[in-house]
Amino acid sequence: MRKIQIISDINKKSLIIKKKIINQINNSKINESNIVIVIGGDGFMLETLKKNKKTNKKFYGINSGNYGFLMNKFSVKNIIKNILSAKSIYISPLEMIVKNNNNQIKKSLAINEVSILRQSRQAASLSIKIRSKIIIKKLIADGVLVSTPAGSTAYNLSVHGPILELDSKKLSIAPISPFRPRRWKAKIVNEKSTLFITNLNTTKRPISAVADNYEVRNAKTVKIKINKKIKFCLMYDNTRSLQHKIKIEQLKNETK
Repeated sequence: MRKIQIISDINKKSLIIKKKIINQINNSKINESNIVIVIGGDGFMLETLKKNKKTNKKFYGINSGNYGFLMNKFSVKNIIKNILSAKSIYISPLEMIVKNNNNQIKKSLAINEVSILRQSRQAASLSIKIRSKIIIKKLIADGVLVSTPAGSTAYNLSVHGPILELDSKKLSIAPISPFRPRRWKAKIVNEKSTLFITNLNTTKRPISAVADNYEVRNAKTVKIKINKKIKFCLMYDNTRSLQHKIKIEQLKNETK
């Protein structure tokens, strides 16, 4: 009988939880070989999902980090019950394709967001298009962030971007500390959009492009789109679904 796979971060708290879960699983009759338990924080979950992008596994996260927005709360008593009754949601990542100053092409996936960030003391100078349609001709800012609904309560929320419903089929484009135009706010676009972000001054104002935690330095152009060919299945306890967590953050934001 094949048991659930367990992937753990290497910190002390994660390893303690892993040991307790192994004991629970070994004492149960559970046979769910398509489920992967991921023990760690949000960053570890993002890293694990990308490493397993070609599998059809379901991922049940257990938080041993800080906030753990993508994770579930650990309960040694109810772990088997929680896994068997968990609800599944499917999310597709952003695909980032970057051309750097040497015309090298770098690709990566982002489950939360793609961040375009200034690389020096000089603010970034960017143009943003959806195919041939200009969203903003020239943005002078610390950068810009393109977020998925799943990532809209993370870095996106910190830069005052909108919180998106998980099933909204939308993306958020949010400026980071905009200098010109000062009043340019975040824009919500259809998830079918293909975004093109260009560095207007590669010599004086270098930028980096970051897909979640993967960085490409000295970016010249960045193409961003949803990759619908990849779907990650995340599992959540009935009372702590991802939709529920997003709704809570939405209500918090509206009552400020």
